[in-house]
Amino acid sequence: MRFQAPESLSEQIAQHLGHRITTRDLKPGERIQELKVSGELNVSRGSVREALLILERRHLVEIFPRRGAVVSDLTPERVNSLYDIYINLLVMLGTKVMERWSGENLTGVVAQVKQIQSALDGVSTNSSDAPEKVMEAGFDLMRYAYGLVENPFLEETLENFRPAISRTYYVALKHFRDGFGETERFFTELAEAIVSNDSDRLQRAIKTFGEHQRHQVLSILEEEASS
Repeated sequence: MRFQAPESLSEQIAQHLGHRITTRDLKPGERIQELKVSGELNVSRGSVREALLILERRHLVEIFPRRGAVVSDLTPERVNSLYDIYINLLVMLGTKVMERWSGENLTGVVAQVKQIQSALDGVSTNSSDAPEKVMEAGFDLMRYAYGLVENPFLEETLENFRPAISRTYYVALKHFRDGFGETERFFTELAEAIVSNDSDRLQRAIKTFGEHQRHQVLSILEEEASS
């Protein structure tokens, strides 16, 4: 596999390794060897080292002296810390959208939600890439909302959380096939809240869905710990 501009080489390597961590191809506690990765991807060890530093900032790996980079554990404490902040950031994003826009100006958001729902209808829950398609649908809506809010600080903060939240969401969707239906219901609730210009309903929908995700991931971790 070869990587080229426009994205920096290190960022491309980080995205590649991050995807493998998200999909559990690289498992918690597994060591990532710079030499092996550089050989597989035909890139320099320096570029791999920089990529691992990027992944460390995204909380996907931990780097230890003399041991190198290791895929970080997905613990209940990490999950709770992540969702405590992420849910509130999503509420802030949704609230800001409705503060700045209303009525006909939000038809674009509703259209985006319906487009996502149509895409989800076409996703087979038995498909191996179904969880990734569902996650990407949600992130598409977030990116659309960024353009409406025009808050670069909120956008950057949420984007920095994306790799870690993708990891937890993937775990939930792989174990709970009803998560696809729950995601569709969430988008339906969002659309209805937007159409009715009901900020409280929108906030409740985001919090309910976020807590549902948190509970699913925590139950999976508990099950894995006892097995």
